[in-house]
Amino acid sequence: MIIHVENPALEIHNLTVSYHRKPVLWDIDLTVPQGTLAGIIGPNGAGKSTLIKSVMGLLPADSGYAQMFGEPLDRVRRRVSYVPQRESVDWDFPASALDVALMGRYARLGLFRRPRAADREMAMDCLKKVGMDGFAARQISQLSGGQQQRVFLARALAQDADLYLMDEPFAGIDAATEAAVIQLLTEMKQAGKTVIVVHHDLQSAADYFDWIVLLNMRLVASGPTDQIFTQELLERAYGGRLNVLSQVGELLQKQQFPARERKG
Repeated sequence: MIIHVENPALEIHNLTVSYHRKPVLWDIDLTVPQGTLAGIIGPNGAGKSTLIKSVMGLLPADSGYAQMFGEPLDRVRRRVSYVPQRESVDWDFPASALDVALMGRYARLGLFRRPRAADREMAMDCLKKVGMDGFAARQISQLSGGQQQRVFLARALAQDADLYLMDEPFAGIDAATEAAVIQLLTEMKQAGKTVIVVHHDLQSAADYFDWIVLLNMRLVASGPTDQIFTQELLERAYGGRLNVLSQVGELLQKQQFPARERKG
């Protein structure tokens, strides 16, 4: 099942991406509506992170293209924020939590303009929203993983984008941080933002997201969560790796979902 919408925040057409000539994503075609909190889910190696990296122009496509708000990325870059996986970042870079949050303002400042007092005030406000204002002067290398992730989210908030693409923002954080983050993402959606999240936890996916992109190299399904999160479609996506979903039918009937599939 693939549901297409008019005037989407993100649209992808016939996208194929390869590593070393081996296809990782094959002929992906989907749309994500504006003002949704969407989850990209699927088994390990399904191409979830590859999908948003390609959308952001970080990986070349063999064929196809992506657009945001009906435009190529280069024309709407200020409206789009990307939050990479935490482990892909050099956390030894000498910067404070406030410095990192302030980086979210740079796209709007231009190349040679210095941040104004108003920019610093907004960056501090974003740190406060993620519960990190008390750590503004702390070097990011001295923060825990969950604290670093919160600072990363503050940077994204400071950009004040319309579309957010987040690569596993819940990875390696504690339950309290996860609860705070999903509350923040929900508030962003309620404010009209579109948030698209690469996610591994099937147990929480049905609760967190109102739109699901179900991926396994090819697009299995894309649409409202209550239509996509079904036994048939999950089995189609996970195939032989459905050991974590061996009792999926019973679990779905009880409206309970299996525990997090760990990264292999």
